Amino acid sequence: VQLQASGGGLVQSGDSLRLSCAASGRTFSGYHMGWFRQAPGKEREFVAGVSWDGARTRYADSVRGRFTISRDNVKNTVFLQIDGPKPEDTAVYYCAASRYGLVNDGSLYPYWGQGTLVTVSS
Repeated sequence: VQLQASGGGLVQSGDSLRLSCAASGRTFSGYHMGWFRQAPGKEREFVAGVSWDGARTRYADSVRGRFTISRDNVKNTVFLQIDGPKPEDTAVYYCAASRYGLVNDGSLYPYWGQGTLVTVSS
């Protein structure tokens, strides 16, 4: 499956932002989807995940209550709604696809998008 992330940009703290990840190729609904991020000088970290049917979600503690992951299996797209972003949310955000389950281990996601940069100013 090929993934294309978009929607990043420069936002101020307290604004909202929605990232999108469009999938093509193999059957999108067969994959669990995740969002990861990598800030400058830091390791990549799990942000949020959604099960293949959208019924289950999982969040990192640092974003729970501010970020919402969802998916549209008709449009083959997964979304990450970011509400009330903070400067520490500044990072390149990546979407990824996995058949292993709703996991937070990036090594279990074989398919990755190219990343979209989110910069949050205070």
